[in-house]
Amino acid sequence: HADLLPGRPSRRQVEDVLATRYAGQPYVKVVPVTDDDAFKLEPEALNDTNLLELRVYGNEASGQILLCARLDNLGKGASGAAVQNLKLMLGRD
Repeated sequence: HADLLPGRPSRRQVEDVLATRYAGQPYVKVVPVTDDDAFKLEPEALNDTNLLELRVYGNEASGQILLCARLDNLGKGASGAAVQNLKLMLGRD
């Protein structure tokens, strides 16, 4: 929603909106960016987890923000989506 982040939102504001939106979601995590992991994303870290991680990187000086999503590609494929939809229809976790 445009009304959630009017003007030129900061990296922190974008991260906070995403964290609020996905709070309590079992498969989506908003991961705060720290100086230690600013440029380190292990591509296979989420294998066999069915997870999606969101990270928000930003450069306050230039006003640019980068949203990075890391996911378990196999779990988030069509078969994974079918299983998740079936669980939703049956009211299961």
